[in-house]
Amino acid sequence: MALLTCNNLCLGYDGREIVHELNFSVNTGDYLCIVGENGSGKSTLMKTLLGLIPPLHGSVVTGDGLKQNEIGYLPQQTVVQKDFPASVREIVISGYQGKCGLRPFYTAEQKRGAAENMRRIGIDHMADRCYRELSGGQQQRVLLARALCATQKMLLLDEPVAGLDPMVTAELYRIIEELNKEYGITVIMISHDIDAALRYATHILHIGKNVFFGAKSDYENSETGSRFISLKGGDA
Repeated sequence: MALLTCNNLCLGYDGREIVHELNFSVNTGDYLCIVGENGSGKSTLMKTLLGLIPPLHGSVVTGDGLKQNEIGYLPQQTVVQKDFPASVREIVISGYQGKCGLRPFYTAEQKRGAAENMRRIGIDHMADRCYRELSGGQQQRVLLARALCATQKMLLLDEPVAGLDPMVTAELYRIIEELNKEYGITVIMISHDIDAALRYATHILHIGKNVFFGAKSDYENSETGSRFISLKGGDA
């Protein structure tokens, strides 16, 4: 059974439709990149998958035991987030808040999990540092480790490399690929970087005037994909 399925999904705000009759599914271990023109509804789709906004029509169905609070989310950073006055350890372990219920403290197992996720992402040596003193790339690693605390199954990433320099971008892409391939975590990522999408994704969802969902190779050979790649300067 698919980990996540969207059936006849219509998205928008205040009754105004942005995306019409969207159908796709994501299986365990997939790496799905969502691409498309600016304003095509990519971030709206991400928020709908997270249950933050309701669809105008259609449904989002999870499978394989996946629960809403078991999806890790890395949003686009805001100025307020970048200046948050907490330690790296405090930020990372807060990813477990959705699983604490009424319990006002973290368990020993959750503390061990946070430490392990910091190690996975390569930030365990900065656990006691203040988050707002870190570079943009370091902050994104912290937020990725936080998202991992919420999930062992699925990560939703909204432009995770926006504003980062090329070397930091490449390293973050490497970490995300490792989480997908070595740890089996399903990845759904919004990306404006078509080259990276074609390099790392197993599947592409293109939304906008034209809609495509399928394997990366099929996207490259499709009319929609070929046109978008040429417009964006992709080297595929």
